[in-house]
Amino acid sequence: MIIRAAPVLIAITLVSLIAAGPHDVRTSSHQQLPKIAPAPDFMLTSQDGAQVTLTDFRGKVVAVTFIYTSCTSTCPVLTPMMSFVQDQLGRDFGRNIVFVSITIDSERDTPQVLKEYAQSFGADLNGWTFLTGSSAVIREVARRYGVVTSKNAFGDLDHTFLTSIVDQRGILRVQYAGVRFDPEEFKRDLVGLLRER
Repeated sequence: MIIRAAPVLIAITLVSLIAAGPHDVRTSSHQQLPKIAPAPDFMLTSQDGAQVTLTDFRGKVVAVTFIYTSCTSTCPVLTPMMSFVQDQLGRDFGRNIVFVSITIDSERDTPQVLKEYAQSFGADLNGWTFLTGSSAVIREVARRYGVVTSKNAFGDLDHTFLTSIVDQRGILRVQYAGVRFDPEEFKRDLVGLLRER
Protein backbone atom coordinates (compact mmCIF):
# COMPACT_ATOMS: atom_id res chain seq x y z
CA MET A 1 0.00 0.00 0.00
CA ILE A 2 2.77 2.48 0.93
CA ILE A 3 4.75 1.56 -2.16
CA ARG A 4 1.75 2.25 -4.41
CA ALA A 5 0.98 5.52 -2.66
CA ALA A 6 4.51 6.83 -3.18
CA PRO A 7 4.15 7.35 -6.95
CA VAL A 8 0.85 9.19 -6.40
CA LEU A 9 2.43 11.46 -3.78
CA ILE A 10 5.42 12.12 -6.02
CA ALA A 11 3.12 13.00 -8.94
CA ILE A 12 1.05 15.38 -6.76
CA THR A 13 4.23 17.04 -5.46
CA LEU A 14 5.63 17.47 -8.99
CA VAL A 15 2.37 18.95 -10.28
CA SER A 16 2.32 21.37 -7.33
CA LEU A 17 5.90 22.46 -7.98
CA ILE A 18 5.30 22.92 -11.70
CA ALA A 19 2.13 24.93 -11.04
CA ALA A 20 3.99 27.15 -8.56
CA GLY A 21 6.50 28.09 -11.27
CA PRO A 22 10.25 28.52 -11.02
CA HIS A 23 11.71 29.81 -7.81
CA ASP A 24 15.34 30.56 -7.12
CA VAL A 25 15.83 31.03 -3.39
CA ARG A 26 19.06 32.96 -3.98
CA THR A 27 17.23 35.73 -5.83
CA SER A 28 14.82 36.25 -2.97
CA SER A 29 15.23 39.61 -1.27
CA HIS A 30 15.57 37.76 2.04
CA GLN A 31 18.33 35.41 0.90
CA GLN A 32 21.94 36.43 0.41
CA LEU A 33 24.89 34.42 -0.79
CA PRO A 34 26.73 32.87 2.14
CA LYS A 35 29.96 34.39 3.38
CA ILE A 36 32.43 31.53 2.93
CA ALA A 37 35.76 33.02 4.04
CA PRO A 38 38.21 35.80 3.18
CA ALA A 39 39.25 35.22 -0.43
CA PRO A 40 42.90 34.25 -0.87
CA ASP A 41 44.95 37.26 -1.95
CA PHE A 42 47.61 37.05 -4.64
CA MET A 43 50.24 39.13 -6.39
CA LEU A 44 50.56 38.28 -10.07
CA THR A 45 51.48 39.93 -13.37
CA SER A 46 48.80 41.26 -15.73
CA GLN A 47 48.57 41.13 -19.51
CA ASP A 48 50.12 44.61 -19.44
CA GLY A 49 53.06 43.59 -17.23
CA ALA A 50 51.73 45.32 -14.10
CA GLN A 51 51.75 43.75 -10.64
CA VAL A 52 48.16 43.06 -9.54
CA THR A 53 46.72 41.89 -6.21
CA LEU A 54 43.19 40.90 -5.29
CA THR A 55 43.23 43.82 -2.83
CA ASP A 56 43.55 46.17 -5.83
CA PHE A 57 39.91 45.35 -6.61
CA ARG A 58 38.53 46.09 -3.12
CA GLY A 59 35.19 47.86 -3.44
CA LYS A 60 34.25 45.84 -6.54
CA VAL A 61 32.68 42.43 -7.03
CA VAL A 62 35.30 40.12 -8.54
CA ALA A 63 34.87 36.88 -10.49
CA VAL A 64 38.08 34.82 -10.34
CA THR A 65 38.64 31.92 -12.71
CA PHE A 66 41.55 29.75 -13.86
CA ILE A 67 42.29 29.14 -17.55
CA TYR A 68 45.17 28.58 -19.94
CA THR A 69 45.40 29.85 -23.49
CA SER A 70 46.35 26.60 -25.23
CA CYS A 71 43.42 24.71 -23.70
CA THR A 72 41.28 23.12 -26.41
CA SER A 73 38.51 21.61 -24.33
CA THR A 74 36.85 23.63 -21.58
CA CYS A 75 38.53 27.05 -21.44
CA PRO A 76 37.14 27.90 -24.89
CA VAL A 77 33.68 27.36 -23.37
CA LEU A 78 34.25 29.32 -20.15
CA THR A 79 35.92 32.43 -21.58
CA PRO A 80 33.24 33.19 -24.23
CA MET A 81 30.50 32.63 -21.63
CA MET A 82 32.18 35.16 -19.35
CA SER A 83 32.57 37.52 -22.32
CA PHE A 84 28.82 37.21 -22.91
CA VAL A 85 28.10 38.09 -19.26
CA GLN A 86 30.60 40.97 -19.47
CA ASP A 87 28.50 42.45 -22.28
CA GLN A 88 25.26 41.90 -20.33
CA LEU A 89 26.56 43.82 -17.30
CA GLY A 90 26.65 47.12 -19.17
CA ARG A 91 28.07 50.08 -17.25
CA ASP A 92 28.59 48.03 -14.08
CA PHE A 93 31.35 46.07 -15.81
CA GLY A 94 34.71 47.59 -14.98
CA ARG A 95 33.19 50.18 -12.67
CA ASN A 96 31.63 47.86 -10.07
CA ILE A 97 32.24 44.31 -11.32
CA VAL A 98 35.52 42.91 -12.66
CA PHE A 99 36.75 39.56 -13.94
CA VAL A 100 40.16 38.04 -13.21
CA SER A 101 41.39 35.07 -15.26
CA ILE A 102 44.52 33.42 -13.90
CA THR A 103 46.53 31.15 -16.18
CA ILE A 104 47.69 27.80 -14.87
CA ASP A 105 50.32 27.60 -17.66
CA SER A 106 52.83 30.27 -16.76
CA GLU A 107 55.51 28.66 -18.95
CA ARG A 108 53.62 29.46 -22.16
CA ASP A 109 51.19 32.19 -21.09
CA THR A 110 53.32 35.32 -21.04
CA PRO A 111 51.63 38.70 -20.58
CA GLN A 112 51.66 39.21 -24.38
CA VAL A 113 50.07 35.79 -25.02
CA LEU A 114 47.40 36.55 -22.41
CA LYS A 115 46.69 39.93 -24.02
CA GLU A 116 46.22 38.32 -27.44
CA TYR A 117 43.98 35.64 -25.91
CA ALA A 118 41.88 38.30 -24.17
CA GLN A 119 41.47 40.26 -27.39
CA SER A 120 40.51 37.12 -29.34
CA PHE A 121 37.55 36.62 -26.99
CA GLY A 122 36.47 40.25 -26.90
CA ALA A 123 37.49 40.79 -23.28
CA ASP A 124 37.12 44.40 -22.16
CA LEU A 125 40.48 44.96 -20.48
CA ASN A 126 39.08 47.93 -18.57
CA GLY A 127 37.32 45.40 -16.37
CA TRP A 128 38.91 42.04 -17.13
CA THR A 129 42.45 41.25 -16.06
CA PHE A 130 44.44 38.21 -17.22
CA LEU A 131 47.20 37.17 -14.83
CA THR A 132 50.35 35.05 -14.85
CA GLY A 133 53.26 34.45 -12.50
CA SER A 134 55.83 31.83 -11.61
CA SER A 135 54.68 28.21 -11.72
CA ALA A 136 55.11 27.85 -7.95
CA VAL A 137 53.07 30.96 -7.18
CA ILE A 138 50.32 30.00 -9.65
CA ARG A 139 50.08 26.50 -8.16
CA GLU A 140 49.75 27.96 -4.66
CA VAL A 141 47.10 30.50 -5.68
CA ALA A 142 45.15 27.79 -7.53
CA ARG A 143 45.38 25.47 -4.52
CA ARG A 144 44.13 28.17 -2.16
CA TYR A 145 41.09 28.66 -4.43
CA GLY A 146 40.45 24.91 -4.52
CA VAL A 147 41.76 24.35 -8.05
CA VAL A 148 43.88 21.25 -8.62
CA THR A 149 46.25 21.19 -11.60
CA SER A 150 48.32 18.41 -13.15
CA LYS A 151 49.97 17.40 -16.42
CA ASN A 152 48.41 14.46 -18.20
CA ALA A 153 50.24 11.72 -20.13
CA PHE A 154 50.37 13.92 -23.24
CA GLY A 155 51.97 16.83 -21.39
CA ASP A 156 48.78 18.88 -21.49
CA LEU A 157 47.36 20.50 -18.39
CA ASP A 158 44.31 19.28 -16.56
CA HIS A 159 42.62 21.30 -13.85
CA THR A 160 39.44 21.50 -11.88
CA PHE A 161 37.16 24.32 -12.91
CA LEU A 162 36.02 26.63 -10.18
CA THR A 163 34.87 30.17 -10.80
CA SER A 164 34.77 32.15 -7.57
CA ILE A 165 32.87 35.33 -6.77
CA VAL A 166 34.44 37.67 -4.22
CA ASP A 167 32.44 40.54 -2.76
CA GLN A 168 33.48 44.19 -2.35
CA ARG A 169 35.05 43.46 1.05
CA GLY A 170 37.20 40.60 -0.22
CA ILE A 171 34.98 37.79 1.08
CA LEU A 172 34.54 34.63 -1.02
CA ARG A 173 30.78 34.24 -1.53
CA VAL A 174 30.16 31.47 -4.07
CA GLN A 175 32.04 29.06 -6.33
CA TYR A 176 30.70 27.55 -9.53
CA ALA A 177 32.00 24.08 -10.40
CA GLY A 178 32.58 23.34 -14.07
CA VAL A 179 32.30 25.56 -17.12
CA ARG A 180 28.69 25.08 -18.11
CA PHE A 181 27.04 27.02 -15.28
CA ASP A 182 24.08 29.24 -16.04
CA PRO A 183 25.25 32.68 -17.22
CA GLU A 184 22.01 34.28 -16.01
CA GLU A 185 22.51 32.91 -12.49
CA PHE A 186 26.15 34.06 -12.61
CA LYS A 187 25.05 37.57 -13.62
CA ARG A 188 22.33 37.64 -10.92
CA ASP A 189 24.86 36.69 -8.26
CA LEU A 190 27.30 39.39 -9.40
CA VAL A 191 24.64 42.09 -9.52
CA GLY A 192 23.03 40.86 -6.29
CA LEU A 193 26.26 41.47 -4.41
CA LEU A 194 26.28 45.08 -5.61
CA ARG A 195 22.99 45.60 -3.77
CA GLU A 196 24.54 44.48 -0.47
CA ARG A 197 26.62 47.63 -0.11
